Amino acid sequence: MSRRPTTSLPLLREVRRCRVCELHLPNEPRPLVVASESSRVLIIGQAPGRIAHETGVPWSDKSGERLREWLGVTDAQFYDESLFAIVPMGFCYPGKGKAGDKPPRPECATLWHPKILPTLTRIELTVYVGRYAFERSTIRLAAEAEDLTEGVRAACSLLPRRIVLPHPSPRNRHWIKRNPWFERDVLPALRKRIGGVLGTADKARALA
Repeated sequence: MSRRPTTSLPLLREVRRCRVCELHLPNEPRPLVVASESSRVLIIGQAPGRIAHETGVPWSDKSGERLREWLGVTDAQFYDESLFAIVPMGFCYPGKGKAGDKPPRPECATLWHPKILPTLTRIELTVYVGRYAFERSTIRLAAEAEDLTEGVRAACSLLPRRIVLPHPSPRNRHWIKRNPWFERDVLPALRKRIGGVLGTADKARALA
């Protein structure tokens, strides 16, 4: 696993001290957010899992490995905050539910997204990962989609600025099998767009 993420956004020091939903969490709050003013790709997922909570590294589990495979990027690229910002719907591990992790706490996005997202002025692609990220964002209306599957299928109309992905959890392997168009059509388009964005970032670095 790559190094623990750092950040150049002073606001995130305040975020990591947040205790707003402390009484509703199974563990001590440990908000996991990664971003910098130069981030090019924004990942809006659901909430950190147990392993991410324990390690302090977002997406540091099998789901994260699969997400990076879908994106076509290395660990080093994914955890480079000048390239990727990771700002989920819920910042802390919400605990275990009857069928997987509990939904992300609603306080995080309401309180912090309006403060964080406007500072990310160089984002070229926003990736919404999972049902909660899809349902609690304006992307649902933009995609004219009633459910996550329709949102994912709308990739061609949403790109180049946005895209919706199913959660990369191994639990979703049946969804992948039922929707072969996702790997055939959506992932190649996603990787092409990611390659273009990261190529732009490399050129900007060379000129800096």
